[in-house]
Amino acid sequence: MKVAAVFFADGFEDVEALTPVDYLRRAGLQVITVGVKGKPYNDSMIVTSSHDVRIITDTNLETYLRQYGEQTPDCVLCPGGSRGAENLSECEELLAHLEKAWNNNKIVAAICASPAVVLGKTIIPHGKKWTCYPGMDTESNPEYVGMYVNKPFVTDGNLVTARGAGASEEFAMELVRLLTDEASAQKIKTGTLQR
Repeated sequence: MKVAAVFFADGFEDVEALTPVDYLRRAGLQVITVGVKGKPYNDSMIVTSSHDVRIITDTNLETYLRQYGEQTPDCVLCPGGSRGAENLSECEELLAHLEKAWNNNKIVAAICASPAVVLGKTIIPHGKKWTCYPGMDTESNPEYVGMYVNKPFVTDGNLVTARGAGASEEFAMELVRLLTDEASAQKIKTGTLQR
């Protein structure tokens, strides 16, 4: 079974985080929600969204890295939300893990502010086309800005990025397609009545 890890920090954007979790679980993947910055709760974390929705993640970053420190899951994903992305970007352990996943040719996905604010602090966007929330591309490493594309979502090799909450469904469906197959993606699309 393929595994995807979704990283949560206080200030995450609800739709951008939970739509991929939902769709990837519908597709039969094991999805691990990982708390990076929030309120500790046993071996997990209580994380509050940008709209004051509280969730309890499956695990916290320290526990997750003990399990996946040497290997990386098939997909790592950073949701947006301006404050959420900023909180993720301040975690050096997370940035190192994202780069390790990238170097292991795993799918690295980010949406809204995270492609610029989080991935922009790593080697990941180097030489790749990417997108983010309009206007935030300048928040990234200056050498990556030239590869910015103003589209709802962009896939370039194993990098998948999206513009914002309105692109969450397309973003999630692209991840389903890449991590499963066209038939599974079509089944999810039909089951959710996507237009």
